[in-house]
Amino acid sequence: MRLRLRLFQAAGHRVVQPWRPLRHTALSDPEGHGWLVGDREGLARLAGLFSFAAYSRRTLVHVPLRDGAPIDGDEGFLESCGGRVDLLLAHHSLGFPATRWPGVRRRLAGGTPLSVRPDGERTVRDAAAWEARVGRQGFRDWLRPVTHARTLCLTGSRDAFACAATEFAYALEHGPGKKRVSRGEAALVASLTGLFEPEDAWPRRQLEISYKQHPSALRTR
Repeated sequence: MRLRLRLFQAAGHRVVQPWRPLRHTALSDPEGHGWLVGDREGLARLAGLFSFAAYSRRTLVHVPLRDGAPIDGDEGFLESCGGRVDLLLAHHSLGFPATRWPGVRRRLAGGTPLSVRPDGERTVRDAAAWEARVGRQGFRDWLRPVTHARTLCLTGSRDAFACAATEFAYALEHGPGKKRVSRGEAALVASLTGLFEPEDAWPRRQLEISYKQHPSALRTR
């Protein structure tokens, strides 16, 4: 799919955002219980944005999610999980600390149109490469989650971001067929938890992905 983005040059950083907000997608803080729930459009665009982040080492990918539409029936659960947060993707080679993000965010203004088409086949190949290496001794290629200023910053490599993109693509493909989705309920389909470094502490940080029909699809039934 082609992604329509807004490109900013802010505080010495190249930043992109979706051209249109993901209105029916929400994310709760993994420090509480990480849960991303989205409709077809939201999950499709997130798959593309993670793929874009995999191959755009010099670009920060910012996905505003805090101010979306209420998720009917699940808003209370989002709040109990730590409340809504935005999403920021940063390639690890940038060395971008999450603490710097508020200063960059304050300088996002205007922006110019940008259109990109992520390479789906390359994303699948690089995701498979990550899967092939994950069980090896000394493996360190994890997605690193840090929450700061109501934003979840995920830092990772090309292969880790590619693997995350395929999780969203899987949720997009299999979510609509899950039981009770047609009634407006959210269905747990995929997870990014396996991309996070295993922790001895319990509960460990996790990020689950659920599919939920767009409200307009329910009204037409």
